[in-house]
Amino acid sequence: MRADARKNRDHLLAVAGAAITEHGVDVALRDIARRAGVGLATLLRHFPTREALLEALLHTSFEELTAKADALETSSSPEDALVSWLRDCVGWTTEYRGVTVLMAAAIEDTESALHASCVTLRAAGTRLLTRAQAAGSARTDIDGTDLFALIAALAWLGDQPSLAPRADHLFDVVASAILTSAGSHVEGERRPQTRS
Repeated sequence: MRADARKNRDHLLAVAGAAITEHGVDVALRDIARRAGVGLATLLRHFPTREALLEALLHTSFEELTAKADALETSSSPEDALVSWLRDCVGWTTEYRGVTVLMAAAIEDTESALHASCVTLRAAGTRLLTRAQAAGSARTDIDGTDLFALIAALAWLGDQPSLAPRADHLFDVVASAILTSAGSHVEGERRPQTRS
């Protein structure tokens, strides 16, 4: 990719990131193009669909969360690794309102631009969950799909103005329900960032 094309693409991603943070994933592509100072056709030349734009925007975050899961597998106890990663995922998903709806749909849609990244992210969480289950630290009647759904549910809470103040407490409740030896390991850990 030529340097000027890369610069234009990076500019579009920066503008899209700000617009999605402010208005959610349903912000009109035309509005993103307008904010970026380009025509809709230019935006669509770089990103032919909303999902393609989101995949490009979120790809780095998906990779970082997957790498964090890999690092936690070797550096933390199974219980702490699972809760820490879960907390980071929930915190990240609250940055982009509505992204969890698209992620949940993308898991099932092999044609989605987000499919591969979402499947990889779910697999990373599944590994941490399976490790915690093998150690006797997590209940065994849930799987990676359930964990992914819980991330979506907790992120949704952070998106609701009336419930956002309860999001940290409810995270602790859910994490405690996942763990078989809950308690002090969940309480008082770093909190996910929620919008006020």
